[in-house]
Amino acid sequence: QAQLVESGGGLVQAGGSLTLSCAASERTFSSLGMAWFRQAPGKERVFVAAIRWSSGSTYYADSVKGRFTISRDSAKNTVYLQMKSLRPEDTAVYYCAASSWTYGSSRSVDYNYWGQGTQVTVSS
Repeated sequence: QAQLVESGGGLVQAGGSLTLSCAASERTFSSLGMAWFRQAPGKERVFVAAIRWSSGSTYYADSVKGRFTISRDSAKNTVYLQMKSLRPEDTAVYYCAASSWTYGSSRSVDYNYWGQGTQVTVSS
């Protein structure tokens, strides 16, 4: 069973930076794409960024474009989310997800593997 484990969350001041990591325990699920979603308290889970595993093509939500960067390290089976110029509204639990059949999707239903989430809190 594939597992995704996020790390790197924490508390940071507005304007600061943080990098999240998502390590896949095995690659047998042969995911086509991986992504980051986030969920703020009392709100729905929303798309943040996605990456096509084979080519490294990236996709971003408008709210994070220019501030966040998604990347992957194929040798380590790890996806990263580098976050800069953080804002209080970026506060959320961030989830890593993988899809066995698509890439670049912003829909959570297109992802069949999920991590447990990591908390990111941005103070003003």
